[in-house]
Order: sequence, then structure tokens, then C-alpha cells
Amino acid sequence: MIQSGYWVVSYLVGTILTAWFVGKWKGVDLRQHESGNLGARNAGTVLGKDAFLITFIGDAGKGALIIGLGHWLNLSLVEIAIGGILAVIGHLFPIWLKGRGGKGIATFIGVTLAFHPLAFLAVVVVFLVAFASLRSATLAMNLAYPAYAIALFFLENDIFGYLFSILVVLILWRHRFDTKESWDARWWHHQ
Repeated sequence: MIQSGYWVVSYLVGTILTAWFVGKWKGVDLRQHESGNLGARNAGTVLGKDAFLITFIGDAGKGALIIGLGHWLNLSLVEIAIGGILAVIGHLFPIWLKGRGGKGIATFIGVTLAFHPLAFLAVVVVFLVAFASLRSATLAMNLAYPAYAIALFFLENDIFGYLFSILVVLILWRHRFDTKESWDARWWHHQ
């Protein structure tokens, strides 16, 4: 019973989109500006660095909070992993905004860093190497997301790798248009 309640809370906490509140505070509906996305990047583009930082910290914090809550409730690691994944799904598809949420980067970072910091190190390494060669944060992150699931296959039980692979697929799907745009803008397409 506790795990079911935890999972519902995980999804609902995930639906709390910091960018929406930052936009309301500044009198701006971020869904009507730039990318229309309710995430840190769009908040920063429209409202500046402070809005980016507040949104990033808020969205990453809710992900880490859900993982911490699962540990506090003494749930199994599988139950906690599912809770973290549901928090990101809540961010991607908030019911109260008809499924129009953010793209999940900050919440993914908060969940994955809190769940398994060593596996998260793989994300950082892959991102830095990919960014150095591609000079695109979007493309580098798209290569870095799967590194987390792959690292879990090596560091933990396979179930964690499979669970987080589902999350990686969802996030990559949410970034499909950004990925195409970033890919099309790369220098090798203009030579």
C-alpha cells in the first residue's frame, strides 16, 4: 500500500513544473514564448539566467526529493527507481496541463544523481566528451542519457538498467524535434 501511494505522489510531484510557477511570478506564460516548453532552458531564454537557475534547481530538486522520500519510507530500490521514473514522467506529461510538460532534463538529472551517483558519473563523462566534439548540448545530452542505463547494467542488477532504459526512450522521444534541429544545424551539414 505504501509503495502505491509513493508512486502516486512521485507522479504528482513530477507534475509540479517550476517553470510554470516562475513564469506566473514574472507574469509570463512560457508556453506562449520561444519553444513553448515549460523547462529550465526556455525559462532562461525568455526570462534570463535567474529563471533558468531557479527552474533547474526546482526541477532537479523534486527528482532528488522523490528518491530521498523512497529511502526515508524504507522502500526497495526497485520501488524507488519506479518512483523516480514516475516523477520524470509527471514532468513530461503533467495531467493538469493536458500532458504539455517540460522535456525532463533537470528532473532526470535530479533522479539519476540521487538514485546512483556513480552511474550518473557516466552521464557526465559521455556528455563532456560528446560536447567537446559536437559542440551541441542537445546532441551531447542525447548521447549521455543512455550512458546512465548502460552504467546500471554494469553496476547493479539488470532490472535497473531496463527500468531506466524506458525512461531514456521517453526523454529521447520528447527531444526528437530538438535533436533534428541540432543535427541539421551542425557544421558538417554546411560544408
